[in-house]
Amino acid sequence: MAEAADRYVELVRARTLTGALSPSTAEVYGRDVATLVELAGAETVLDDLSGADVDAILLAFARRPDGRRSEPDGRMQSASSQARFRRSISALFKHATLAGWVQINPMTTSTVMARERGGLRAERRALTREQAQGLIGAAASASPAVEGRRDQRVQVRDGLIVLLLATVGPRVSELVRANVEDFFTNDGVRYWRIFGKGGKTRDVPLPGLVGQALDAYLVEGRPASSEKALLLSWRGRRLARGDVQGVIDRVQREVDPSQRRSVTPHGLRHTTATHLLADAVDMDAVRRVLGHSDLSTLGRYRDELPGELEVAMRSHPLLRPRKGE
Repeated sequence: MAEAADRYVELVRARTLTGALSPSTAEVYGRDVATLVELAGAETVLDDLSGADVDAILLAFARRPDGRRSEPDGRMQSASSQARFRRSISALFKHATLAGWVQINPMTTSTVMARERGGLRAERRALTREQAQGLIGAAASASPAVEGRRDQRVQVRDGLIVLLLATVGPRVSELVRANVEDFFTNDGVRYWRIFGKGGKTRDVPLPGLVGQALDAYLVEGRPASSEKALLLSWRGRRLARGDVQGVIDRVQREVDPSQRRSVTPHGLRHTTATHLLADAVDMDAVRRVLGHSDLSTLGRYRDELPGELEVAMRSHPLLRPRKGE
């Protein structure tokens, strides 16, 4: 198993030299193949693997803690990570079949599909209303430490980061790219000019609570720096994408345990979309907030919420009394 994996990864990396594959994609393939070897056993004979063995490997991967979280807590891999892992090992076995390393491709008899996982399902990406409100409440109550240097007080900054992610739903790249000058006031309303994909910009009004948190951060929490970035480390440097998960985890520690649930920055983007749409906010307005060009894209940012069908049917528009009755 280990020998076949090494030979395959060498071939994958060679494809980056011809431009047929990007280095980042090759890195993902290499990481997934290494995980496959770990789960299957380095001494296992590649040609001995059956479809049932592949199913067991896929399920074992699904149960692995998500390494993107700073505090692994037994949560399963996301559905997208499971699908990616399946694609990676499928590519390996396809090559193994063509190269004659195996007689039969075991993926052809695998029954665990990307979205099934033998009855397992990935953790919900969107927070429930109670979980989201608990996180927002903790973020809104963030205040500077009583002691310590001002440039080391990150509570207000952390609270602002979570509020922006949970209520505006930016991509994490858009968040860390934001500059102070991107925020402006028009007719008493605070706006964030977000520079998104493809050079597109959108002006998103901030909820009042978020605007207040922004002002508090600019006055009390942002270190003095010539750097134009909005979000700075205590050393005065622009935050990196990888720093944002740690910020969310710190704010989560202030949430009541009954409302606490680990979530990624992209999970907060899902949370924004899910609750705006569930509250019957105009779909085109939600599209513009998230920065998508097509309404159909919203489908993948929409998670089901417990009890929402019951609420919808109780308030059915065709059964409401007409005005004057």
